Amino acid sequence: MWRKLLIVLMLTCAAPAVYAQGCSLCTKTANELDDKSAKGLNSGILYLAALPLGIMGTIGFVWWKHNKKPKA
Repeated sequence: MWRKLLIVLMLTCAAPAVYAQGCSLCTKTANELDDKSAKGLNSGILYLAALPLGIMGTIGFVWWKHNKKPKA
């Protein structure tokens, strides 16, 4: 289990550019802004995404803990 988790974590960290594409509207807006404003836009997007991702992660973790088979 830990090996699979480590592999997924390594693959996720190895390809950050793939996940950093964003939607076309955000990309267009960020290209029109200066560097400081674009960084602020990216920070705002991450801030707004943190709560739903945290909730989904918590639900997934609780579900995983409750559905684990006891070791015999």
